Amino acid sequence: MTISAEVLDLADRVEAFVREVVFPHEHDPRRDAHGAPTDALVQELRDKARAAGVLTPHIRPDGSHRSQRETAVLLTRSGLTPLGSLACNTNAPDEGNMYLIAHVGSPELKARFLPQMHDGRARSAFLMTEPWEDGGAGADPSMLKTTCRRDGNHWVVNGRKCFITGFEGATIGIVMARAEEGACMFLVDLPDPAIRIEHIPNTIDSSMPGGHATLAIENLRIPADQMLGKAGEGFKYAQVRLSPARLSHCMRWLGACQRAQEIATDYACRREAFGKVLIDHEGVGFKLAENKILLQQCELMIDWCAGVLDTGDLGTVESSMTKVAVSEALMTVADNCVQVMGGTGVTGKTIVETVFREIRAFRIYDGPTEVHKWSLAKKIKRDWKTAQA
Repeated sequence: MTISAEVLDLADRVEAFVREVVFPHEHDPRRDAHGAPTDALVQELRDKARAAGVLTPHIRPDGSHRSQRETAVLLTRSGLTPLGSLACNTNAPDEGNMYLIAHVGSPELKARFLPQMHDGRARSAFLMTEPWEDGGAGADPSMLKTTCRRDGNHWVVNGRKCFITGFEGATIGIVMARAEEGACMFLVDLPDPAIRIEHIPNTIDSSMPGGHATLAIENLRIPADQMLGKAGEGFKYAQVRLSPARLSHCMRWLGACQRAQEIATDYACRREAFGKVLIDHEGVGFKLAENKILLQQCELMIDWCAGVLDTGDLGTVESSMTKVAVSEALMTVADNCVQVMGGTGVTGKTIVETVFREIRAFRIYDGPTEVHKWSLAKKIKRDWKTAQA
């Protein structure tokens, strides 16, 4: 499938907007206590993106999602700076939540929740991960401890959640809990007095408004018609969301590392030491050459996985492979950029230091590398057994 001229033109406009309008705000002082952009800054940039016609570019005006290959082109361009994804409304977790609601939600739920998210007026949160101290779900969602039980025409939810990205300030939540039938998902309006923030930890990353909150859920009453899909099918719906969401992370952070490479290259071609510019020293030039190779490999992996998802396949294996390959490669790219820039690379003078921290966290988002490798090894063994039979 080729990318249409319309999407390529839109991608060019997204990139121009990010470079001309968003880049100047990278050092905007409007940040919260954890270093994340405030909602006031995000909404100001979204107003500008809306006026420029580049808000939520991965979703068509009629509400339907573009193909994954088209999405890759758009999200990579918006991700040239972490602030760009927020400005263009292509950021996590909202992008993945919109995808899930569009694919699983009833017509009524879609009409109620999607327009405000699509228009960039609302932020959302996905409440699945739970504290390890409680033996709760993390990379293994089958360990889900949060419970939900029927009570007339409502469901009542109790439990604790942690690392809930963007919760503080979000107005829409997707809550995952366990019933007798199995896992369930619900759409809720936020804030709700039954969901209390216990604390928001300081984390290595700082690009997402609302932090990564730990929550206590006490007798949260949710109308039965706000369940996403059917009771007991929550894990199936999680897979609908997770494969594209893993890939979206890869798209955005590819853009960020492309930008880091630009900055490091500019530095290496200007900075002189030992009688010549840094890039002419093989120890520096080779790092940038390695980065160029890795960035191209990442782009090809993303395109390959996107093509699989566009066939309608869940792409569980392919998205795991891509998440591992891209996150590990981009970690090397980001580290090389810091190293090339020396002391400047570890300061806030450019976003290279920020990208390095964000990519380190990306290796854990949506499943650590080791979990994906373990899952792939299990498949390799299953395939071997099938071949023997």
